[in-house]
Amino acid sequence: MRLKKHSKPGASPGLVAETSGALTARVPVTVIDYTESSVTERCLRTVEECRPYKESDSVSWINVDGITDVDLVARIGKIFGLHPLAMEDCIHVPQRPKVEFYDSNIYIVTQMITPESPEGEQVSIFLGKDFAITLQEKPGDVFDPVRNRIRREGSLLRKHKADFLAYALVDAIIDGYFPALERFNAEFEVLDDEVVNNPSQQTTQRIHRLKRTLAAFRRIVWPTRDVVNSLLRHDTPLISDECRLYLKDCYDHIVQVFEVIETYRELMSGMIETYMNSITLRMNQVMKLLTIIATIFMPLTFIAGIYGMNFNTGKSGLNMPELNWPYGYPFALGLMLAVAVVMLLYFRKKEWL
Repeated sequence: MRLKKHSKPGASPGLVAETSGALTARVPVTVIDYTESSVTERCLRTVEECRPYKESDSVSWINVDGITDVDLVARIGKIFGLHPLAMEDCIHVPQRPKVEFYDSNIYIVTQMITPESPEGEQVSIFLGKDFAITLQEKPGDVFDPVRNRIRREGSLLRKHKADFLAYALVDAIIDGYFPALERFNAEFEVLDDEVVNNPSQQTTQRIHRLKRTLAAFRRIVWPTRDVVNSLLRHDTPLISDECRLYLKDCYDHIVQVFEVIETYRELMSGMIETYMNSITLRMNQVMKLLTIIATIFMPLTFIAGIYGMNFNTGKSGLNMPELNWPYGYPFALGLMLAVAVVMLLYFRKKEWL
C-alpha cells in the first residue's frame, strides 16, 4: 500500500511542493479541442498556450502526463482558476477517490488500474464549463477509447459539453476495473484448485497476497462509488440532466464491481478454511497410515522378540522346540506374514484402509 506524500510540517495549506518518484512524459501536455463538426489535437510547448482553451466555444480536454514538473501543474491551476487545495491533492499522491465542488469547476480524484499499474494510479479530473483537465502520475492510461470516440465524426461525445467528456473519462476508468477482476478471477480459480488438490506452504503465501490485492482493490472501488453517487445527486449547473442519466449507468457498473469484490472476499475466507481442512485431512491420512503400519508391526515385533530369546531346548521340551526344527526359521517368517495378512484383511473389512 502506498502512503500519501505530504507537505513539510507547518507549510501553508494548498502549497504545491515538489514530489519525487513520478515519471515525466516526453510530451507532458496534450490538448484535444473539439466541436460537433471538428477536432484539433495539439502537443503544447508552453503552459501559456492553454489560455485560449479556458473560455472557448469548443470543448477542450487538456491532459498532463506526469506530475514531476510542479511549476507546470501550478501554472495550469492559475490559468484555469483551480483551487490551491485541489492542486495540492494533485501533487501529493495517492489520494482517496473523492469529488469536491467549487464555484467554477468540479475536482474529481479517481484511481486508474492498468496492467502496468495494478495497484492503482491517481488520475485527477477538473471539470469546467467548457474544459476538462486530467493530470496523471505517469504516461499510459485507459483513455484511448475516449480519444477514438472524439475523433469519430458523429459520435455522442462530439454532440455534448465538457460534462459528458468527464463522464466518459470516469466511465473508462471504471471499465478498466473489469479486466483487473478477470485477472483476479483466473488466479483465484487456479488457487482454489491448488487448495483442494495440492495445498502447500506456498499456497498460504499466495492466498494472503491475493487477499492484500483484493483489499487494495476494495479501497479503490468503495470511495469511487461515492464519487459517482455525488456527481449524480449534487445540484451543480456544470452537469446536465442528460449527463446524469449516463452517470446512473456508470454507477451501476461500479456497484457491480463492488459486489464482485465482496463475493471474492467471502470466497477468500472460505478458501482459507478449505486450506486448513485440506491440511488437516492430509495430516489425518498420514497419521492413519503410520498408525496402521505401527499396529501391524507390533505383533511381528512380539514374535521376533520371542524367537530371539534363544532358550536351550536341551534343558526342557517346553523351551521353544522350533529352534531345533529344520524349518523353524521359515515357520517364524511365515507366522509373521500370516499375522500381517490377517490384520490387513481385518482393517479392510472395517474400512480403515
